Amino acid sequence: RAFLCGEDRYSGQSFEHRRQWVIDRIRYLTNVFSIEVAAYGILSNHYHLILYVNEREIADCTDNEICERWSKIYSLSPIVLRWQKGELSSDAEKEVALSVIVEWRNRLSSISWFMRCLNEFIARKANKEDKCKGRFWEGRFKSQALLDEKALLTCMAYVDLNPIRAKMANSVENSEYTSVFERIHCKAHHTEKKEENINNSLVKFIGAEHQCQPQGINFTLIDYLELVDWTGRVIREDKRGAISAQVPALLSSLGLDSATWLSLASDFGKEYHGAVGTVEELALFAEHTGKQWISGKNKLRRMYH
Repeated sequence: RAFLCGEDRYSGQSFEHRRQWVIDRIRYLTNVFSIEVAAYGILSNHYHLILYVNEREIADCTDNEICERWSKIYSLSPIVLRWQKGELSSDAEKEVALSVIVEWRNRLSSISWFMRCLNEFIARKANKEDKCKGRFWEGRFKSQALLDEKALLTCMAYVDLNPIRAKMANSVENSEYTSVFERIHCKAHHTEKKEENINNSLVKFIGAEHQCQPQGINFTLIDYLELVDWTGRVIREDKRGAISAQVPALLSSLGLDSATWLSLASDFGKEYHGAVGTVEELALFAEHTGKQWISGKNKLRRMYH
């Protein structure tokens, strides 16, 4: 019965402060790993993350930059420290040192290592606070690939609306510990000292400027906020049978009808596993991963056409 961030109704003890632990650790790790966050939602007993692996960034890092990044989470090995100081005389030693750096480079673009550094840190901190030992998390994280922008946006909305579905908040404006709250308020739960890092903590919406940008979400932030706010009101008020004709513009751009969108935004995490996207993208993903079949393919064919 260990609690992540919720309130223990048996003892009355609150663990809500741990939500900020998770967010602070995520922000720290995004400055170390070549991994960016598109959306997050921290609930009472679990959390959701949407991550983007920036392979170009990690490829452009020098070996010394890789060492600097790795040293922010782990100690450098003695042979790499000697390599940095120019103390290695033999080619064999240099080769060993460089092979270690290659391994670190791979880890710094690995979601598995990112999650390990996040979950282990929170587990140790929570166990210290609880004055106990042992496993804190139920098991390894679950993940699915988002193969196109429709899949990305619907999953982002699903994550951002988690507190509203759980009746922990009644609007996106006060749905704390979510990426949509941060995007709206710009500096959610941050001090002035940390404020300079906030703008780089989430993948940006770049809208029509995407052709001039290296990467980002190819829609405008205001359109996304409008869509999530509209969806949250429908979910909160349980008015799916009387949906307003004034649907957000982004819904039309995605080519989804209101009923399909609301189904996705409410049940995304329950219905699909492994990968989500168009049939064409699923085929490419299956080929890339060596799989013969992707779970939920027939249902996705009807929704993401």
